[in-house]
Amino acid sequence: MNNKLVIFDLDGTLLNTIGDLAAGCDHMLRLRNLPTHSYEEYCSFVGNGIMRLVERALPAELRTPEYVAEARRDFVDYYIDHIDLYTQPYEGIIELVDKLSHAGVKLAVASNKFQAGTDKLIQKFFPTTDFVMICGNREGVPLKPDTALVDMILEKGGVDYNRCVMVGDSAVDIATAKGAGIISVGVSWGFRSRQEVEEAGADYIADSVQQLDEILSAI
Repeated sequence: MNNKLVIFDLDGTLLNTIGDLAAGCDHMLRLRNLPTHSYEEYCSFVGNGIMRLVERALPAELRTPEYVAEARRDFVDYYIDHIDLYTQPYEGIIELVDKLSHAGVKLAVASNKFQAGTDKLIQKFFPTTDFVMICGNREGVPLKPDTALVDMILEKGGVDYNRCVMVGDSAVDIATAKGAGIISVGVSWGFRSRQEVEEAGADYIADSVQQLDEILSAI
């Protein structure tokens, strides 16, 4: 199986990170005496990188480039030091990643989370997994759904596009896979609904980690 590569999204796919993302945004908002948001609202804010998360959390009248950039700095300063207070892997996902790795499947991560945060979480929760690449938001590389991260991973992994699978919980991940011409698997346990990945045109949808294992084994 060493000619197959599985690219995982991070937030909402491998890890439930919403508690720490919400706490970081709440901290940034409280510094400014601004109202905070509910769990459901934060779930709808994530998926397009930290800048967009912060922008969406701010009142519309404050969403100027300068204000958002300043708010993002406050968010990141807090978040990077408190990134794993509430974050946990989804049940069974660490075992699945280990199983795939031991079976010879090449693995990678493609996230819109900033690179330092992506690295820190992967190192904590998957310290022994040999990923082909761990890609977060980095300077000069566009965010998903642009296919740049996928292209970088495939070049590094030396795997054909028709042997690559992308797994994610949002329409952004499905659009990325479609744009790159690779197989897409939507998961329904993340921050977005099953309906979202279904309507985005996911090739497969997994409602549990066990079902994801079965899908990946069959592809």
